[in-house]
Amino acid sequence: MTMTNNDIFKKLRVAHKLRDDDIVKILTLVDFRISKSELNAMFRNEDHPKFMECGDQVLRNFLNALIIHLRGPLPKKGEKPNTNKQKKSND
Repeated sequence: MTMTNNDIFKKLRVAHKLRDDDIVKILTLVDFRISKSELNAMFRNEDHPKFMECGDQVLRNFLNALIIHLRGPLPKKGEKPNTNKQKKSND
């Protein structure tokens, strides 16, 4: 059995303890807009009538946004990267 984009997206959501609101906010970091109803459709079972397949573009944008969310944005050319490592507590 191969993993689909939906499976990967679901596993990332669970691993990072993200709610729908969090995912919508994270995706705005890369200027990608998605509604909560579209997200819910992607997290449904494949046999559900309102199931929606997670496309490559959605997963790619989410991964890019998640990197920015976790690490912070890339420094601009000529700037030194921020070396202040602050740990977030995920309660």
